[in-house]
Amino acid sequence: MLHHVTRLIAEGEHQQLDFKFEIADAHKIARTLVAFANTDGGRLLVGVKDNGALAGVRSEEEYYMVEAAAKMYCRPEVDFTVKEWTLNKKTILEIRILKSATRPHFAQQKEGNWVAYHRVKDQNFVVNRILMRVWKLENANHGVFLKFTDAERFLLEYLENNTSVTLSKFIRLTGISRKKAEDILVRFLLLKMVNMNFTENLTFFTKNHSAKLTE
Repeated sequence: MLHHVTRLIAEGEHQQLDFKFEIADAHKIARTLVAFANTDGGRLLVGVKDNGALAGVRSEEEYYMVEAAAKMYCRPEVDFTVKEWTLNKKTILEIRILKSATRPHFAQQKEGNWVAYHRVKDQNFVVNRILMRVWKLENANHGVFLKFTDAERFLLEYLENNTSVTLSKFIRLTGISRKKAEDILVRFLLLKMVNMNFTENLTFFTKNHSAKLTE
């Protein structure tokens, strides 16, 4: 029977699993804690290299580094649980973070500023203004009013015939203001009519083909 840690490592890093060889920087680990809490929750395996090789935890200081990150460098504080495993005579820490009901959480940078992160696949991304607005409206639990103007119709037709569009391209093609373009995208995201996608250098929007719009 495979060990629990072995099974997790076999999954590889993904949206709800991250490997850390060591915890040497509380500010950096705060980003990961915040990203998990702001997205779908997840597990952090400490003492495991990026390639899945076991390294083991070097000292108890690594647990205290995680604790300091969660309490001092996450706002609001991120809750987590820890389980210690021994595999091949090496100690592995499994840090579990649940999806937060009070997102957004922010991580403090070394420069002192606070930044929100979310997790996409195996990467942490800074939360942009559109996603932040979506979260705040979700928390407010207000209804979404959508009035179809030429810009809304254009966006739906464009995404029907094209793979994706960026915010800047949407603005350029329609000639509307940045604020109006963001307002439209926020409402479409709340209604699940479009999806927001992320790469390391680009944020773009695609049509959610599973969405059903009632006239």
